[in-house]
Amino acid sequence: MRIVWLDAAIADLQRLRDFILPYNKEAAQRAARIISAAIAPVASNPRIGKPVEDLPDYHDIIVPFGASGYLLRYLIQGDTIFIIAIKHCKEAGFADQTPALWVVKNPVESAYGMS
Repeated sequence: MRIVWLDAAIADLQRLRDFILPYNKEAAQRAARIISAAIAPVASNPRIGKPVEDLPDYHDIIVPFGASGYLLRYLIQGDTIFIIAIKHCKEAGFADQTPALWVVKNPVESAYGMS
């Protein structure tokens, strides 16, 4: 499957990286890498994410990072996966908890040697 990042998702990635950057340059770079790497498994298994209620073909993946994580939303259309948006879990409405069923069992950091 082909993966296409929408401009809004690219802007989200930049915004999230820029938020961390003044506090910790290495963490900002690591967050951007981990978020980008989290999409790789979707190409071979597009339905890996949790289906979004009332939005057919939309899925969410939670990527653990630090004390919280990021929510990646994508849309499957034909043989293309569109990365729609990326939000920090706290801004996505999860406050201080990440739904346990959505958390990647083996964090992307470990799976891709980025810890």
